[in-house]
Amino acid sequence: MKDKTISNYLLNLEKHLEDENPILLEAAKTFHELDRIAYDSGLIEMNESTACRISWWPLISILGTFSAGKSTFINQFLGVTVQRTGSQAVDEKFTVLHYSQDTEIATLPGIALDADPRFPFYQISKEIEQVATGEGQRINAYLQLRTCPSERLKGNILIDSPGFDADSQRTATLRITKHIIDLSDLVLIFFDARRPEVGAMRDTLRHLVAETINRHDSNKFMFILNQMDATAREDNPEDVVSAWQRALAEHGLTAGRFYTIYSKDAAVPIDNEKLRAHFEQKRDRDLKEIDERMESVGVERAYRILGSLENTAREIDKVAMPEVWTAIKQWKTRAYIADFVIFLIIAAVSVFLALETGIHVVLMHPVAAAFSLAGLLVFMGGVHVFFSRLLAKRFIKKLKTRTEELNLVVNLALAFEKNTSLLRILLPVTRPIAWTPRTRNNLLVILEKAKELVQALNNTLSNPSGQVLHATTSQPQKDPDKNVSGDRQSA
Repeated sequence: MKDKTISNYLLNLEKHLEDENPILLEAAKTFHELDRIAYDSGLIEMNESTACRISWWPLISILGTFSAGKSTFINQFLGVTVQRTGSQAVDEKFTVLHYSQDTEIATLPGIALDADPRFPFYQISKEIEQVATGEGQRINAYLQLRTCPSERLKGNILIDSPGFDADSQRTATLRITKHIIDLSDLVLIFFDARRPEVGAMRDTLRHLVAETINRHDSNKFMFILNQMDATAREDNPEDVVSAWQRALAEHGLTAGRFYTIYSKDAAVPIDNEKLRAHFEQKRDRDLKEIDERMESVGVERAYRILGSLENTAREIDKVAMPEVWTAIKQWKTRAYIADFVIFLIIAAVSVFLALETGIHVVLMHPVAAAFSLAGLLVFMGGVHVFFSRLLAKRFIKKLKTRTEELNLVVNLALAFEKNTSLLRILLPVTRPIAWTPRTRNNLLVILEKAKELVQALNNTLSNPSGQVLHATTSQPQKDPDKNVSGDRQSA
């Protein structure tokens, strides 16, 4: 039986998706089927769900260096002053911005995010604890939830990061940053045009650029050089842009869009009218493109979720269970080798003692021999159990590291541990629990279902009947300017 918190979350999720997106509703139900396979195989715990490893709401994250104007940009985008601004690092926590009808902006501690499966930081404290012992208990030092009445946050989640190069709790912060990037549909990475000394920021650039460009979803990153108005008085402001572009290119960023913007309200006065018009034109063009991308994040969310469904099913089938099966085989083999070595030692010592004491004459009697053999089998059984459990601990530790190396959604160590019961130790069985041809066939059905849902989403987005897609909901809506004939293709 699933944990009540998870069950309620999944039920509420389905209820929400019934009206918002029928395709994602089917995806949520398919995740339930995947959960059954993962739980039966030991890949997740009872209080977990593969559906909780992703954000079901469109998620935009704002990363970058401190004083790069992230908070000012967020306030202007939302139309509400929700984030503090300043020339120094004013927020040292990741701030999750969520819609609320209440006009009063409320700030809640990080535990509100860690304990609520509706948000993308559910049980993040466990991940932090794995990389920084003791820091998982200090979740409030890393995260906070802030409500905001901005209409642009309806159905969306926006995350503002602390200044990337101003953080002292670096290991845990990097773990959270990676978690955010993995879950986000759109990642805006800000740099400060007023700080052209890019050579001193190699570590920041490495984490914000070099580790993102080779991802399969690298198109979701937008690199933004903010506060360009500060360069207007330079002899050649284009040199600032060129310096940043060269620095990013050194870390591998040779493709993709590089935006240059600044705040309309906090701009430095530009006396030269021609230069001001040039700066404003470039700023407005880039801001419009960024704004359009942020508004259409709902579509990218739908594809991300369906991609996660397919990837998780494939991960279980092609990576996780083969890894667990191989580990079980190696564990069993090493346990048997240990048994054999110990048996040889015991046999040699026993023969020697029997010959030296003359007791071998007594042991030749059938009854004595039977008792001796039975005692030896019981002893060897105990030895086998002892060494099997000892070796299992080593394999569990190794598989925990392996799970992190492969960046898996599921838990290899947990699945292996499920196969180390007393009965499994005594039986010469290597096939993982619940890993049967039927289970594999069910995974193939889920994979096929995921592909069908992607095709259904494609049909919704590119339907030739004349319907158009609402950017934030992925829901088709009729175009009032067209006389549509025929029904939309069924998803």
